[in-house]
Amino acid sequence: MKLIGLAGWSGAGKTTLLSRLVPLLIAEGLRVSVIKHAHHNFDVDVPGKDSWVHRKAGATEVLVTSSNRWALMHELRGDREPTLRDLVPKMSPVDLVIVEGFKRDSHRKIEVHRVANAKPLLYPEDSQIVGIATDAAIETHLPLVHLDDMPAIAALVKASAVDVADLSAPHMAGV
Repeated sequence: MKLIGLAGWSGAGKTTLLSRLVPLLIAEGLRVSVIKHAHHNFDVDVPGKDSWVHRKAGATEVLVTSSNRWALMHELRGDREPTLRDLVPKMSPVDLVIVEGFKRDSHRKIEVHRVANAKPLLYPEDSQIVGIATDAAIETHLPLVHLDDMPAIAALVKASAVDVADLSAPHMAGV
């Protein structure tokens, strides 16, 4: 199983890029999963539904299942937020895990940068950035691909992803 991150400021287009990238990678025969870092107060439950009631009642975990999907919600209840290193082993085996967010973690990342967002580059301050997908002209020694060039982004993702079997490798240190 390989892993690569997509990092960038809010509004850079990471989710939009992923929504275009995942189908392309799947069409190439890869099995792809995503780990998404969200803000602290997100909710996937619908208020009033059974799973929401069970969680609000104090259950540590609520697993909801149907003939189409299952989802496991785990309430931290004051425990520390899990790291990417904690979360990756919870994923079912696939060919590629793409991490959206976790921009401050020490894993390999491709920066998503949009000029209209008016935010500074994370690169070169983040040494784990191995490429940039952008709509800007940037001088860098890193691979640079245009945000609309999905085949080039897919190639960069595949070339930059690292095996998760050794999370203690230097490129994953601190994850």
